[in-house]
Amino acid sequence: MTDTANLVSRLPNDIGGLPAGAIEKVDHELLPWEKRCHALADVLDFHKIINTEEKRRGVESLGSDVVGKLTYYERWIVTFANLSFQKKILTPEQLATKMDEVAARLKSEGMQVESLSP
Repeated sequence: MTDTANLVSRLPNDIGGLPAGAIEKVDHELLPWEKRCHALADVLDFHKIINTEEKRRGVESLGSDVVGKLTYYERWIVTFANLSFQKKILTPEQLATKMDEVAARLKSEGMQVESLSP
């Protein structure tokens, strides 16, 4: 199959059959933020705000470069944000403000917080 045909026929997360290293099969405890992300997905779906199909399409629309750089739940978070913006549930400014508020609260509690600003 040509590279062009692959672009048309393969979605970014469709990597089956492509050359790659060994798959590391390791069970790990989900981090607290990953558990909250999964719970958020359940709540958004339960309230019919963002469903599983929209989430899947949203992850696929990120493109192979982004999909390859983000972890599983990071892809979900980016997708939830993008869909929330598209549906006008919240604005990027509202999300940024809330993220700053949470970072300030965590810092005041003595936690180390990574900067997400460019």
